[in-house]
Amino acid sequence: MEVNGKIVRACDTLVDQGMVINTDTARAISARQKAFGAILRNHELYCTLCDNNVDCELHEAVSKLGIYSQHFVPKPYDVDDSNPFYVYDPKQCILCGRCVEACQDVVVNEVIRIDWGANPPRVVWSNGKSIDYSSCVSCGTCVTVCPVNALMEKSMLGEAGYFTGIKKETKEKLISALKAGEKSFSPFVLVSDIDKQLRKSLIRKTKTVCTFCGTGCSFEVWTKGRKILKVEPKPESPANGIATCVKGKFGLDFVNSGDRLTKPLIREGNHFREATWEEALSLVAKRLMEIRDKYGSDSIGVIASCTSSNEEGYLAQKFARQVIGTNNVDNCARYCQAPATTGLIRTVGYGADSGSSDDLACADLIILMGTNTAEAHPVIAGKIKRAHKLNGKKLIVIDVRRHEMAERADLFVTPKVGTDIVLLNGIAKYIIDKGWEDKKFISERTVGFEDYRKSLDEYTLDYVEEVTGISKDIIIKMAEMIHESKGVAIAWAMGITQHQDGSETSTAISNLLLLTGNYGKPCVGAFPLRGHANVQGVSDVGALYNFLPGYQSLNDEEIRRRFEEAWNCKLPRNPGIPSTEMVDAILDGRIHAMYIMGEDKVLADSDQAKTREALGKLDFLVVQDMFMTETAKYAHVILPAAAFLEKDGTFINTERRIQRFYKAMEPLGESKPDWEIIQALANKMGYGWNYSHPSDIMKEISELAPIFAGVTYDRLNGFKSLQWPVRKDGADTPFLYKDDFPLPGGKARFYVTKTVIAAETDEEYNLYLVNGRMLEHFHWMHMTGKSTGIMHKVPETFLEVPPELAERLELKNGDTVMVKSRVGKLKTKVLISNRVSGNRVFLSIHDNKDSNVNLVTLDERDPTAKTPAYKETPVKIEKLASCQSCEPPLPKWNPRNSERTPQVGVKVEEKWARKDYIKVIDE
Repeated sequence: MEVNGKIVRACDTLVDQGMVINTDTARAISARQKAFGAILRNHELYCTLCDNNVDCELHEAVSKLGIYSQHFVPKPYDVDDSNPFYVYDPKQCILCGRCVEACQDVVVNEVIRIDWGANPPRVVWSNGKSIDYSSCVSCGTCVTVCPVNALMEKSMLGEAGYFTGIKKETKEKLISALKAGEKSFSPFVLVSDIDKQLRKSLIRKTKTVCTFCGTGCSFEVWTKGRKILKVEPKPESPANGIATCVKGKFGLDFVNSGDRLTKPLIREGNHFREATWEEALSLVAKRLMEIRDKYGSDSIGVIASCTSSNEEGYLAQKFARQVIGTNNVDNCARYCQAPATTGLIRTVGYGADSGSSDDLACADLIILMGTNTAEAHPVIAGKIKRAHKLNGKKLIVIDVRRHEMAERADLFVTPKVGTDIVLLNGIAKYIIDKGWEDKKFISERTVGFEDYRKSLDEYTLDYVEEVTGISKDIIIKMAEMIHESKGVAIAWAMGITQHQDGSETSTAISNLLLLTGNYGKPCVGAFPLRGHANVQGVSDVGALYNFLPGYQSLNDEEIRRRFEEAWNCKLPRNPGIPSTEMVDAILDGRIHAMYIMGEDKVLADSDQAKTREALGKLDFLVVQDMFMTETAKYAHVILPAAAFLEKDGTFINTERRIQRFYKAMEPLGESKPDWEIIQALANKMGYGWNYSHPSDIMKEISELAPIFAGVTYDRLNGFKSLQWPVRKDGADTPFLYKDDFPLPGGKARFYVTKTVIAAETDEEYNLYLVNGRMLEHFHWMHMTGKSTGIMHKVPETFLEVPPELAERLELKNGDTVMVKSRVGKLKTKVLISNRVSGNRVFLSIHDNKDSNVNLVTLDERDPTAKTPAYKETPVKIEKLASCQSCEPPLPKWNPRNSERTPQVGVKVEEKWARKDYIKVIDE
């Protein structure tokens, strides 16, 4: 455009008072055409034959600007199709730099840059490696932002248009023939415009919410029939914007897997036979009623799925309480985040994130504890990395492994296993001793401070150093960083909660935040990062043994009366049994039947041998799932469940954010959505449920649970979302505790913690087995294991062993070892790694066979939340086989084997400095 008589770039020109702006002068139009011609020199237009002629921004610009000729100069570079998920065609790349900005400064994976020194310039990965051998984590954000077809999902190729499936050689000949006689390609632009409109009937775009971790990424999924063409996040996606991870962007193959269960199955002897829904549901209803009548309602346990919708989780607990008559209902929160919920309810009232992930990222100081965020919650990690890289935010990481976030941290601390609470209390005592506590906040907004202060007397610097192994100087440094920060946010995950003291440590985190006044405003607070897509939501809607929907007390008579009137029943009064104690209840004869939805209890529970023994003793087991899991193999009846893309509903992410997802395709075979199955079963058992759509269920939830009072499907249309609590008028709560806490008197409570000793190593079991997630996979690989691309990147689990320990045990990469604990053993391969140190070894949880970590985890639990202490398993290692010539178990094409190449921005100045740069603006 022309501004005050000069030709300038609109994108980097700030508006000023009195500025004279012209967009349609001859000089402005000429400069614009000249600039656009430089772009078209890099991109050959053949839109009707291109898979990207659906929302191609360059095509739109050509049409709007009336450009009907180009001088294309092909680059002498080959297509890079080495990555299993996407391709890069340098000849079609316009060098806009969007992929670089996205990679370097949005998701901050720092792989891509433009090599302005190359002739001609091109985009490169890891300074010139092929994409598959680079440090690219396949998040796909570069593909999402590419405005042309230079970066394309392989699943789109040959599928997204009526003429795009032509063979490459034929396509090239056709393009050449058309170009040869070309003077003006306006007819071709017209044809491509028509083609673009026609494709709207070919491709269906459906808004959905990711089914993997608790970040809650939303996006459009593009489908053609049952084919998934692409996943397209949008700027308006509230939790993730344009960002995705490898699982959400490329890991949905499981929806169409040939391993999906498509018909009800009934056990006959040692095998299953197919059955009709009528037969299967009649049998389930008959057997559950028989067992209920013979042994009582509490002889049955119900497990809700953390990947089911809120509506389905609500019906699961309603089924348990109304139809069965028991509080024996739970969900996978018991395995992971129940201790965080406990600690927060004790201190501040709500067991959930204080604010949004943006609040976490904008804190002046971000503390990550027991969370490998870049791999377990990569999109949230991207926000933190961006804040740290570009906005100067400080980062402390407290963890047992030196993962990516630890490498980036301003301060990385590794306490001894099971001593995080001692470290936290030591920091709190030092802050109080220095008089740095927020006295005003404590006085006006909390109770119980004096008892808390006294409880910290033993946590002297000397004591904390001795117990944790962290030096006094580092403890003081952490306290100083907290004191000097304008706002502090602490995020934690299973590295904290999966200990016997998980509830106590979570309480200590919240105490520290109260001590320093870091609640009740933006950019501060507590962030327990949820691990499943809907573990927060299924808990919120009452699939818990100790709470009614909305965390309402089972013992409050007024609350009970409201539910009893709505459900026309008497609520059970006996306390429920948590999921992790149902195994004991089976073995001692209290539980005789279970109804398990979408949970592989065999692989998920600690001490796998004990879990298998228990399930084998059940009189009746119903499993409702998508796949023949290890747990399903013990079932008497298996009911095939629909995938998330095959139904409507809502999820609640780790931010308390309620989001709708929409049905993109019909259920596979005879599978059905969980809510339809539960309703049909309830009606078989004599109850007149009459929900016609999940919105009917949400209406009932909103009437009975005050935190959902204003939640309606209309208010969640499209990419709209609400963060509970939601008032009746629809006003939601982006961050909690602004005015008061949902506790007596509206004040938060300091809660005195107690000591719980971790399982200790000894002379025989002298190592700690640490476990956790890897970026590429999700839990037992029932879903991600169906993706050939993901399996290409990480085909198997392996044991990370520190170099010093490997040398002592005479281990090398690829050796096969036996890992033994006091309860079991597993077999795996060795990877020597600097990520672990001391007496710690690491095994990912992603195996459903001989290397499943719960073959060796002990049956020790948090005494309050009943969560297994998965993260404190003493083990020993024995070498089984030496690997003479094989490769390490982590393939050489895995991104962990390549270095990141960080920079800020596109470095466009290097482009401007080139001799062949075409200048279009006035200096």
